[in-house]
Amino acid sequence: MGPLQGLKVLDLSRVLAGPWAGQVLADFGASVWKIEKPGSGDDTRSWGPPWHEYGAEAQLGSGAGTQSGYFLSANRGKHSLAIDMAHPEGAELIAKLADQADIVLENFKVGGLKKYGLDYASLSARNPGLIYCSITGFGQTGPMAELPGYDAMIQAQGGIMSLTGVPEGEPGAGPQKVGVAVADLMTGMYASSAILAALHARNRADGLGCGQHIDLALLDTQVAWLANQAMNFLLSGESPRRLGTAHPNIVPYQSFKTADGYLALAVGNDRQFQSFCAACGHAELGTDPRFTRNSQRVQHRQVLVDLISQWLAAKSTDNWLAILAEAQVPCGAINDLERVFAHPQVRAREVQLSLSDGHGGQVPQVANPVRFSATPIEYERAPPLLGADTFSVLHEALKLSAEEFQRLRSLNILG
Repeated sequence: MGPLQGLKVLDLSRVLAGPWAGQVLADFGASVWKIEKPGSGDDTRSWGPPWHEYGAEAQLGSGAGTQSGYFLSANRGKHSLAIDMAHPEGAELIAKLADQADIVLENFKVGGLKKYGLDYASLSARNPGLIYCSITGFGQTGPMAELPGYDAMIQAQGGIMSLTGVPEGEPGAGPQKVGVAVADLMTGMYASSAILAALHARNRADGLGCGQHIDLALLDTQVAWLANQAMNFLLSGESPRRLGTAHPNIVPYQSFKTADGYLALAVGNDRQFQSFCAACGHAELGTDPRFTRNSQRVQHRQVLVDLISQWLAAKSTDNWLAILAEAQVPCGAINDLERVFAHPQVRAREVQLSLSDGHGGQVPQVANPVRFSATPIEYERAPPLLGADTFSVLHEALKLSAEEFQRLRSLNILG
């Protein structure tokens, strides 16, 4: 039984940031009711290939069909309800679910849910204890509040792309976005932690005793997790430059080409640097006054990097991994995902798992990295088919009859 067992989440979000937060809460044991548009559902259901095929039923016209890998990455553990909120009866059904919910997640444009009576003011008037989390590109206030926001543009506007990519003057120079939608993912993680903080405030004896509205923006999140790079700028007034895989404050801390691939070196202190030099057969450089302290190595970065590049190019990645492991120097091969999921440590930690799709197949999943000692995560529900739980949830939560369900379905209000 997960630590959030008994909590109910009404998830009105789609794509990635909101669904990612919802999946975290579902992993932790909450019941997550994902509301989707009948007929199409979450945008990411169609963002393929690749696809998960639902076995023979897909060929038998059952409607099982396929689902994209993108959708499957962020919707584990949820119940899918296909309800048309644009219809007054559909909107009222969603509002009644919110009456019973602890949490609402949504990522509509600012004010977009007011016309349906599903905004914070409307729902909190009915359910004062509601924790209502709104995720937008730019937040609920400011000159850009009403504009849509997408991960790639937020990575650009929020500064991370200026720090990521090949340095100027080198072949292929230019900014790059991160290979996954990190602005969305980090916003989802901030959302889940903010929701839990708001729940604690609601429930503690000396707390608010009521719910609250959480205003969370992709842009704010992106700027917030610039971390040391943001502080480097605020202290110096100088915008950090792109360094490729190198670290702005630590040397040597980057990838190097080996005889047959690449190695990521992460020398975090002066003692490790001395051990690294000795392991490479150049112990004298560990006491060279240009390199003895990290601040000096940063100052003489290029000279040192050129020397290390020559050393590491002489042997294979696996040879260096063995040599540096014995010397207790942090490093790692740059693995593609095939090697990642075959890695003995990843396998030992059971990071990859699979769940029954309910139609004779198995859906691959990547486990939540959190390991609870007393309330372990129980992976029981694969990402749902569109509308798979519409009747069961509405019947259980709202006592909706089969006859009423069929009536609403005939009007395309339910799917």
